[in-house]
Amino acid sequence: MDTTEGSMTRILITSALPYINGVKHLGNIAGSLLPADIHARFCRQLGHEVLFLCGTDEHGTPAELAAQAAGLDVAAYCTRQHAVQADIYRRFGFAFDHFSRSSGLANRALTQDLFRRLDAAGLIVERTVRQAWSATDRRFLPDRYIVGTCPHCGSINARGDQCEDCTRVLDPDDLITPRSVLSGATDIVFRETRHLFLRQSALEAPLRAWIEARHDWPLLVRSIALKWLDEGLRDRCITRDLSWGVPVPRPGFEDKVFYVWFDAPIGYIAAAVEWAAAAPGRDWRAWWEGGDAVRYVQFLAKDNVPFHTIGFPATVIGSGLPLKRPDHIKGFNWLTHAGGKFSTSARRGIFADTALALLPADTWRWWLAANAPENADVDFTAARFCDGVDKDLADTFGNLVNRCLAFAAARFDATVPVGGEPGARERRLAQDLETCLRRLRERHEALSFRQAADGVRAIWWLANGYLAETAPWSTIRTDPARAAVAVRTGINLVHTAAVAAWPFIPHAAALVLQDLGEGDNTPAWVTDGEQALSALPPGRRFRVPPPLFPRIDVQTRVALEAAGAGLRPGVAARPD
Repeated sequence: MDTTEGSMTRILITSALPYINGVKHLGNIAGSLLPADIHARFCRQLGHEVLFLCGTDEHGTPAELAAQAAGLDVAAYCTRQHAVQADIYRRFGFAFDHFSRSSGLANRALTQDLFRRLDAAGLIVERTVRQAWSATDRRFLPDRYIVGTCPHCGSINARGDQCEDCTRVLDPDDLITPRSVLSGATDIVFRETRHLFLRQSALEAPLRAWIEARHDWPLLVRSIALKWLDEGLRDRCITRDLSWGVPVPRPGFEDKVFYVWFDAPIGYIAAAVEWAAAAPGRDWRAWWEGGDAVRYVQFLAKDNVPFHTIGFPATVIGSGLPLKRPDHIKGFNWLTHAGGKFSTSARRGIFADTALALLPADTWRWWLAANAPENADVDFTAARFCDGVDKDLADTFGNLVNRCLAFAAARFDATVPVGGEPGARERRLAQDLETCLRRLRERHEALSFRQAADGVRAIWWLANGYLAETAPWSTIRTDPARAAVAVRTGINLVHTAAVAAWPFIPHAAALVLQDLGEGDNTPAWVTDGEQALSALPPGRRFRVPPPLFPRIDVQTRVALEAAGAGLRPGVAARPD
């Protein structure tokens, strides 16, 4: 993936829209939101024009069920939860350009327009289908109101639209022993009703040509997409017997709405429309109809892959509009918790609100990125998390910042030292640092987040190693000029370490950079080793920040274990 200067000016980034039904767990953060934010920050460091879009996915069964459980009207529930989620993501440091709502008027208008275009192209067909009816509930049950045994993998908790365990997309009558989510009743029969289908089968050839040309996509994404194509595309029902959603603009379908996976991805475009409407001079079409002048990157978990490689692209292709399809899709495996799956209903695992109540956002951002489930599922345990955070953030980065700046403040009056000339050791350091920066950039551009975190860590180690070797706290007694060079170089290493870490731990990195007199703008990416080691001029004043990452105490470790087991720790939220 090439994002070098001059090769691209606009980078469009979307994260999968988190469902509105409650606070999201760490798996949701790790599998889309966080990596999308890291990439957006990195691209901004390079000077690219970035549009980073996300929003809450508010239609469909999950919203209705959650609102019912909360005793609220579904619209009021969604309004409340959108505000809750937006605040959590702000505190996590996710720098969205716009955080939208799929229930907004822009998404309604776009969804209905795309539907009409598909219909005019002959790609919408009306069919009689068998719909689940529950005598106990006295209503039709949409696909997510039904659970049962997956016919493909045997999971007993497959939903009527998809099995989360094997990711296969299902229809409700595919399930073995289906039961109602509302009542648990198994007295489900299938009655005939009319629905609308998108003729995906008619779009198989252009979809295959597009997907097969995406050689740089992760194996996870390509394999899921090609498996769908190889098994033969089925036409997809895009309407549901619900009252909450985008109304279907077709006579005879006034009591139905669009399937959530038909309108939700269109919400990415709607977010850009809203963003453009919020300020003069913005043009959403410059992004979504920008052709090769825009690079579009999507971030999502593996269960979302079929909808983003088949469903949404089929809508775009079939509409005939020159809308961007993703140039790259970064798919992620699962983050599991203590050997099992996260559970929203049982609140099993660490959830975003609890995470922020226990520890600063940067600790979570760092560990989740450094352990990103890119090539396989990754298991989260409280012990593994605490040990990793202490080792990397407290002992390595935090120690680097504290010991260098505290010594410089004490012996050089909180000023970048003047005097002395860099020698062979500093020239070798500049070469090593330039190599580290080049490798880190390559890993960012490859969207390899674990390796990028390794690259940041390598810069921290390089800086600590230099200070340990030059030992200015000793040489200052015998060679003050040499100590001045070492401390000046060390302060610039702290600066470079913070710049490199900024996409991952923006709060701590920004604090360090501000205390070094760099302001609060996006820190520009560094490429040249010698320039990096002379970025801060001699004589500049600086402040010593408070300890950035104190080691995690026993009380917090116990609280993390309790939270993972579904117990809400009685701790106050930490300030931003």
